[in-house]
Amino acid sequence: MPYTLFAHFQKGKGVSLDAETRAFVQKAMAAASKPRHLMTTAEAREAFGRITAILAPGPEMARVASLAIPVDGAELPAQLYLPREKPGALLVYLHGGGWVVGGLTAFDPLCRELAAGAGVAIISVEYRKAPEHPFPIPLHDAWQATQWVAARQRELLDTSLPLMVGGDSAGANLAIGTTMLARREGGVRLSGQLLIYPVADCRFDRASYLDPENQLLTDSDVMKWYWQQYAPSVSDRLSGLAAPCREADLSGLPPAIVMTAEHDVLRDEGQEYAERLRQAGVAVQHHCAAGQMHGFLMMNGVLPGSREGLRNICGSLRRLAGDANQQASC
Repeated sequence: MPYTLFAHFQKGKGVSLDAETRAFVQKAMAAASKPRHLMTTAEAREAFGRITAILAPGPEMARVASLAIPVDGAELPAQLYLPREKPGALLVYLHGGGWVVGGLTAFDPLCRELAAGAGVAIISVEYRKAPEHPFPIPLHDAWQATQWVAARQRELLDTSLPLMVGGDSAGANLAIGTTMLARREGGVRLSGQLLIYPVADCRFDRASYLDPENQLLTDSDVMKWYWQQYAPSVSDRLSGLAAPCREADLSGLPPAIVMTAEHDVLRDEGQEYAERLRQAGVAVQHHCAAGQMHGFLMMNGVLPGSREGLRNICGSLRRLAGDANQQASC
């Protein structure tokens, strides 16, 4: 018997998800045999990998190249996306998946959409994953990959561009940590950060976590499971590098674009992080996507809300790249 996912939805409780998302939820509910938090790591990765079969392929690029980025103890696969127009910035992109699942293939369409829509070059990095590689290894991979990219811009692109870092969900969490390490260690100047429904805290008692209407594809049980794989030690979770809402000082971090989703357990912590950045004097563009759930942005060709979200993100990213270029020319 299929696992009864989204029980509140089956009972007819009204939710403000758009019609296409409701249909997608119903289909996922019918197909699910086991909740993700009860899967083995291998099962979770296989289940997530199947998403690639239903996604639109994304636009053609002027150039796509496979890279190998050396870090301590490993060599990370990466993919360079160069849009047809002259790029306004270079974005190091870190994919989502709870630090456990996901990879270059699943996020290829999203990276293509961001590169084409915002007019930026993107290097998507596949960091090592938990539980085999728990905190802080994925973060150190992200930071060392960003350092490597910063040092080789001219070699890769024949030019130097404003450098940004970004990602979605757990990838956005790693992007935030990378900005903090850049501030602490120096040597890399980041002109912006793109944070798509970021994991920003390890608290599970926020209103968005407790709301039954938010228990969708990524629910509270799944997030608890992800955190257990990534940072089983409570002391590690309380680090500002793991849970950035717990960082006391957010000043001096690069300008941020933050997108949250209305029906996402992570909504409140993403909103809090955006507001904390503002209070610290960091320029922030924050948008909460109404009627959308966690992960919606990568569902291009599946959920119409993804197209609207991409337009919003790409417009913000293009403006941020323009601002960075203007500052560089002064």
